[in-house]
Amino acid sequence: MAGQPIPVIIDCDTGVDDALALLFAVRHPGLDLRAVTCVAGNTDVDGVVRNTLTVLEQAGAPQIPVGRGAERPLIEPARSARHVHGHDGMGDLGLPAPGRRPADVDAVTLLRREILASERPVTLIPTAPLTNIALLLRTHPEVTRNIERIVFMGGAVTTGNATPVAEFNVWHDPEAAAILLTAGVPITMYGLDVFMRVVVPGSDVHRMRASSEPGTRLAGDLLAHRPTTQGGEPEAEEAGGLGDAGAVCAVADPAGITTRLLPVEVSLAPGPGRGQTVVDRRPRPGESEIHEGAREQPLVDVALEVDVDRYVRLYLETVER
Repeated sequence: MAGQPIPVIIDCDTGVDDALALLFAVRHPGLDLRAVTCVAGNTDVDGVVRNTLTVLEQAGAPQIPVGRGAERPLIEPARSARHVHGHDGMGDLGLPAPGRRPADVDAVTLLRREILASERPVTLIPTAPLTNIALLLRTHPEVTRNIERIVFMGGAVTTGNATPVAEFNVWHDPEAAAILLTAGVPITMYGLDVFMRVVVPGSDVHRMRASSEPGTRLAGDLLAHRPTTQGGEPEAEEAGGLGDAGAVCAVADPAGITTRLLPVEVSLAPGPGRGQTVVDRRPRPGESEIHEGAREQPLVDVALEVDVDRYVRLYLETVER
């Protein structure tokens, strides 16, 4: 099977940077995007479906099935990030309504169907709250036999963004994230520690925005909506972070991140720590384990470093292909 494209499914809440991830996935020759499933997160789930279909259409993608998923987390109410992604979740770019339609099955059914139908084990790439994935794992646990790996954008080793310690996707549905960690398949956590570092220079964004090719131009406009620095020149102001797209880069080119296999758990208790991904980087057990006994925690490949230039170059070469 060496040399064949990796079958992948993206579960997203499109979202500016989810859109960047989709544009990369449909254009990278080493990835075979089998399906996209949608969940409430950056905006409501119907907006996510609309945005996903729009991006696939603008990218000139084949007819990839798109499934509508959970409207809200397992326990919490839905809480959007429109203050970051715009009222429509796509930077309020005024994109035309898509001509494509979603699949006639729900997201969990679509996930099960595509995973079990694949001749080669599938890599799941959730870039959103993990509600759909948790429902899949609890409803159809047999799918794990045909999942190669789950590479999810979520969590943080150090600082959060939704709270001082919690990253948005995990904070949005902590119980779902906790279920994901017990999937029994290899898991890579592409968290805020690397997420925030991969930034496309303003000169490249400026060039993409001037492209006559719709997908490339859309990528440029989306990146310009994710400014990371301010400067006097338009090119400086347009520098934008890849965000979720970095997780898809990590599937296409895993050598671009440095990971460590570490115990990870999600804090589920009410209070200021809820939604934190507690990553144990200690070299040896502490007093808690000595006095109270060690607890079994899932081992996760946690991304700690990223080759920024490598992933920026990979993204640009792929999307502008």
